[in-house]
Amino acid sequence: MDLGLSGCRALVTGASKGLGKACAKALTDEGARVFICARDPEGIERAAKEVGAAGWASADVSSDTAVSELVRDAVAQLGGLDILITNAGGPPTGFFENATDADWDIGYQLTLMSAVRLIRASLPALKASGRGRIINLTGFGVKEPPSDLSVSDSVRAAVSVMAKTVANDMAPFGITVNNVAPGPIRTDRLVELFTHRAAAAGITLEEQFSRFAATVPVRRVGEPEEVAGLCTYLCSLQAAYITGQSIVIDGGINRSI
Repeated sequence: MDLGLSGCRALVTGASKGLGKACAKALTDEGARVFICARDPEGIERAAKEVGAAGWASADVSSDTAVSELVRDAVAQLGGLDILITNAGGPPTGFFENATDADWDIGYQLTLMSAVRLIRASLPALKASGRGRIINLTGFGVKEPPSDLSVSDSVRAAVSVMAKTVANDMAPFGITVNNVAPGPIRTDRLVELFTHRAAAAGITLEEQFSRFAATVPVRRVGEPEEVAGLCTYLCSLQAAYITGQSIVIDGGINRSI
């Protein structure tokens, strides 16, 4: 199937590794020209070479100024923008009673406001595109939140609500807005979370992965490339009638409807 992405111009944030990097690679494999960013200068330069990115920048998307400069540079280098994939590292893990105001502030700026600012700064270019696509990488906890991700899932839920309103407003301009909500995907973030859970249970990290995989209907955790495949499809011409949705990709573990 030709997804119609050849020559499309995309900005992917949080792309030095994990889900962001996998999404960038999937887009370049389809012929898109991709500009990527992350906070780690060495990591994002290395990732740019590995995925064949058209450009890259070291940027902290929790900063309003940095986001404005990032979008401006990406649009200038790509000659416009057709696709925006917002992604950022998650806020500190932990239970609600242990979360500090600083943890909530990090989550607010890093997860919610980064998406708000990236979308707001990108809208003029996406409107000019006539076929704009916005995808926010959130998490399956927005549907069924576990106790030890209270900050992360709260602010990701806010991203989902924000995206729904933007989807309604931007539909007349040919822009679709969707959220991809990954479940247990093998990333550094999942390793961090499972390390905490393993320590609390007094078991090894490997055993934690094994026990958790047994609770997933497909009996394994997912891979970043599987999330990237969904993102790529949502960017395609074929997905022009899908907007305002939060799509969970989790091997069936989420029990919500």
